[in-house]
Formats: sequence, C-alpha cells, structure tokens
Amino acid sequence: MNFFNVGLYIRLSREDDDKNEMSESITNQKSLLTQYVEENNLKLVDIYIDDGYSGTNFDRPAFKRMIDDILKGKINMVITKDMSRLGRDYIGTGELIEKFFPIHKVRYIAVTDNIDTYLDNSNNDIAPFKAIMNDMYAKDISKKIKSSLRAKQKEGKWVGGRTPFGYIKDPHNKNKLIIFEEQAVIVRRIFNMCLEGLSFYKIALKLTNEKVKTPAEYYSFKWKNSYHLNYGLWHAKTIRDILTNRMYIGDLVQNKRNKVNYKVKKIIKNNPENYIVVENTHEPIIEKGIFYEVQKRIPKNVGRNEKKEINLLDGLLYCGDCGHRMSITSRRKKDNRCYTICNYYRTYMQNHVCTTHSNNYDILEKVILNRLKEICLNYIDKKKIKEIILKNLYNNDKQSIKKEISVLEIEINYINNNLDNIYLDKLNKVISEEQFNRVKVKLENELKIKQDRYIEISSNINEKNNSETNHKKIEKFIDKYLYLKKPSRELIVNLVDRIEIFEDKKINIKVSFNKLS
Repeated sequence: MNFFNVGLYIRLSREDDDKNEMSESITNQKSLLTQYVEENNLKLVDIYIDDGYSGTNFDRPAFKRMIDDILKGKINMVITKDMSRLGRDYIGTGELIEKFFPIHKVRYIAVTDNIDTYLDNSNNDIAPFKAIMNDMYAKDISKKIKSSLRAKQKEGKWVGGRTPFGYIKDPHNKNKLIIFEEQAVIVRRIFNMCLEGLSFYKIALKLTNEKVKTPAEYYSFKWKNSYHLNYGLWHAKTIRDILTNRMYIGDLVQNKRNKVNYKVKKIIKNNPENYIVVENTHEPIIEKGIFYEVQKRIPKNVGRNEKKEINLLDGLLYCGDCGHRMSITSRRKKDNRCYTICNYYRTYMQNHVCTTHSNNYDILEKVILNRLKEICLNYIDKKKIKEIILKNLYNNDKQSIKKEISVLEIEINYINNNLDNIYLDKLNKVISEEQFNRVKVKLENELKIKQDRYIEISSNINEKNNSETNHKKIEKFIDKYLYLKKPSRELIVNLVDRIEIFEDKKINIKVSFNKLS
C-alpha cells in the first residue's frame, strides 16, 4: 500500500446543506476519509474540498486542482465518501472512473459504496449504474427547487437576485420590493422624455451627455470582454427595457428566464405567455395611465422574423477564434442547405472583425451525433440497468417516506398538545369560549389533514417500486439516454457543453467528459 499517494476529495452542494444532511457535511466526510486512510496505513498527500458546488458539472476549483495533481503525478489514488461526492453527472462520472483514472493509473475508492477499482469485485461492475441513479437524484432535486420557487412567484413574492432598476429588496422582507428613490427619479424622467416624443436613442444620448449614472454603474457590473457595454454609456436597449417593464406599475413579473436544465448554466428567455404575473404587489413608480400611453408610442418590432426551424445545435455553437456565438442561417430554397455564421462578423462585417466561419450545418450535426452515439454505446445492458435503477428508486423512496412520516408524527403531536393547551386556557378563563371554538376548529382541520396524509403514505410505503408506471418510466429513460434514439434538443443540450468552430475548419466539441482529459 505504500506506493499509493492519496488525495481525499470532499464535496458539499447547497442542496445538501439546505437539507441539513449531517452525514454529508464537510466535517463528517473528512473524518470518515481520514480514518479510512489511517486504518489502511495509506500515505495522505492532499485534501481537496469543494464546499457549495453542485455535482451536476465538474467546473469546481478543488476538483480541477485534483485533476491537475493527477496529471502531474502528485497523487495516484482518489478516495471519496461515495460516488455522488465525485459527481452526479452520469456521463462525466462514468468517463472519469472507466477511462480517465485507468489511463493515468489512478486507484479510486468510494468508501460507503464499496467501490475499489484496484480490486476485482462485483461492486465495481455496477458503478456506471450508480452514476445514473445519482444523476436522476440531482434531476429530482432540481425539480423540487423549481417547484418551490414557482409557488413563491405565484404568491407574489420576489425570488430574484438583482432587483429591477428603481427598486431594492425590503430589508425586513427579502421577498418584497420597495422603491429606491435615487433610481426611481431616473425612471420617471425616462418615461416623461418618451411622452415628449424623444426616441430611445435620443433619451440614451441625453442621459449619457448629462453623465447620469447607468444601471451598470449602480450594480457594479464587471464585463470580461471590452465589446460589452461601457460604463457611463446609456444604450437604446436599456431605455426600451425600462419603458416596457410592467414592474414599474406595481405588478410583479417573474419567470422571464430559465436555465436550460439542471446540468447546464446557460440561461434562456421564456415566451411572454409563460411569465408569472401578480398584480399590485409593491408600490408603483409609474402611474398606469402614463405607462400604457407610453406603450402606444413605442414602435413595433421590425426585426427579423422568428426562425421557423429550430435545429438541434441552436445556441451551442461558438466561434473558436473570437468566442462569440454562431447562428444557423435559414435553409436556401435552391439546395435546401443551411450554414453556420459568426454573429460578431455578421454584426460588424464592415469593420472587418473576425470572419464568416461558414460550415455546412447538416454535416456538422452528423459529426456531433456520431460522437455522442459512441459514448452511449458504453451502456448497453438494459435489463441490468433497469433492475438497479428500480432497486435504488425503491430505497430512495422508502427513505423519503420514512422522513415524511417522522415529520408528520411530530406535527400531529404538536397539534394535539396545542389542543390540550387551549382547553386549559379556556378552563382558566385565559381565553373566551368564542376564541376557544375558533382556534379548536382550525387545529382540528389541520390535524385531520396530517392524519389522512400519515395513513396514506404509511399504507403505500412498500408498494412504490411495483407500479407499472415506474417500469415504463425507467424503460423510457434508458432508451432516451443510452441508445440516443431520435435525439431531442433537450438531450443534446444535456450532453454537449459547447461546440467551437475555427476559421481553419477545426471543430472542437466540448462534452462533459472532455473536462477530465
């Protein structure tokens, strides 16, 4: 064992921390792993800790440092508490364990999962399937968080980060907006200038010349590239966004943007019909009559028509030379072909910045799909995968139900105690008969809801994994992710981070496992 130089990898995500999962805490992971090292007389070289990082991607500072140390030969053994600490993305985790570690002669141990790549045992054979289960768990957590946020939005609570220009969060209630008068004065002036007949450009120019502080300066934006908006310069788009923002009449408008999914940080805009709007939630800066009068004066959109065809690789293409996004042209009638083009070149072609970077889109798409199919061929034992997924789903559901039962028992006891207390208060004439009856009815209704739920989940605890629906869902999941049948755009976005196209026709496809090589 002396020739192994050990690196301990520890990770805790915000979701784990929110749930107060003590077994996953940094301290407990560190204690468990250091004890394992001591008991097995191993040589500990370094400890890598990522606190507050999701396992759905590998863009974590300590993880990257560990990979770098492996490449330098500093460590040749990695130990984690379980596989989910290494990562919850099943493709990336599988690529790491099945290819990256063996190629670099690294021994990997997941203590509580009994996985040790140095030994020949059956637990190692199911490692890829454990990775799939960890991935599904991450997806489930993401859905629950989204559902919670949507519920707050529908209640008229502010759940965003940066507030609209002119508002700040109430110091006593982070879910409520209050007027920030210093910015609100600027907002009112912009609306008045629009009513006076000034265009977006003229309003922006006037504010810039007067050196009025911009939203970017207020929020201290830090841009990575010089071509972004400069400090101190108002832009027509900023003016338009302010003039069309319904938030200024006291209506809360949320759910304008969403992440593509739980693995991809890319933000996409929602269609206006999917916005969540709750009226009269905060004090207005602009009167409704003024706001709607301004809307009549705003010219209609005369830009390009919406694309009729949505391609699989839309939004994933980037210029390898300038870093800007690339778009896909509409199909030409004469040959039914479409091509890629650098957006930076198309916008500033007269300035001779960058070049077209034109490629036949259909050929590019085939190259990407063929590569992804090669990855998915690593997972072909459909029957074995299904058995393991069903078993793990059953165990996870059972644990979740037990936790809910435990919470319900506490809540039922709490309500019963309250009923006893208010009865004593009535006897001691602390509260009146009317007050007693009102509170009693309310508590008894709550008690009945809790008791009904307790009976329902207690009777179903052993039936979760036998439903036909569960089997069908698992089979659909396997077909979709392992065999890449009729790939959807959602699936492609899951597997591909970005595709960089260079002037010399070189194509760099960045999928999750590339981060490990």
